[in-house]
Amino acid sequence: MSAGPAVGPLLALVLGSLAVAAAALARLGRLGLGRDLVVVAVRATVQLAAVSALIAAVLRDAGYTAAFIAGMVVIAVVTAGRRITGALRAGAWTTALPIVAGVAPVLALLLASRLVPFRTVSVLPIAGIFIGGAMSATGLTGRRALDELATRRGEYEGGLALGLMPRDAAMEVCRPAAALALFPVLDQTRTVGLVTLPGAFVGVLLGGADPVQAGATQLLVLIGLLAIEVIAVLITLELVAAGVLTRAGRRPPDGGSRRRWRPRSRAGR
Repeated sequence: MSAGPAVGPLLALVLGSLAVAAAALARLGRLGLGRDLVVVAVRATVQLAAVSALIAAVLRDAGYTAAFIAGMVVIAVVTAGRRITGALRAGAWTTALPIVAGVAPVLALLLASRLVPFRTVSVLPIAGIFIGGAMSATGLTGRRALDELATRRGEYEGGLALGLMPRDAAMEVCRPAAALALFPVLDQTRTVGLVTLPGAFVGVLLGGADPVQAGATQLLVLIGLLAIEVIAVLITLELVAAGVLTRAGRRPPDGGSRRRWRPRSRAGR
């Protein structure tokens, strides 16, 4: 007997009913998200249908798997960049740095240690989880940091007046708020097994592994995500403080050009 739901009219009916109910409740509560809920439900259905059709072919070849992972990275970079800057502009592509710098060393360590088998069916899902975590941490950090620099501009300028370098003044303002980007992964790790059974655990369990193996896999994922997201947060903060990541149509918080916003030596001040 299959562990997954049967694909057919009944599944379509249940999914459609849930999506419509969510949209109706959002509209009734005047949340302004009714249309968005339907759109994301339809989009998820189309995307997963396409991925399901491709995945069998992708998993047969290591080259295809590597290309698929590279595509996931590109999409993550575009998503995080737009979330931070509001548009796909030159600076937005620098979000590739925190995403790749976070995922690459952790994934390489797990593969080199053989804790994750060097098989496409093992590498692809874990890489996807890691890339998604890095994308979320990067996007949240960038948005929160830029929001803080915009709303607390006076504190930033006060730091400059006290003799702080632009990078240091920006860090003093945006670092505490950006740290909030780590709360989701912290809460997920803190409550694992008590509140939820995360996807990696359930997936390995449904794949036929025993609960101990499923738990070990989930631990690798969660602890790996902690390291990845911390790296992503720190690098994203540096990019914001250096004026590389800015919101579309807005100048850096000091009100000057990109050149003035970049850190400069005290001799040049």
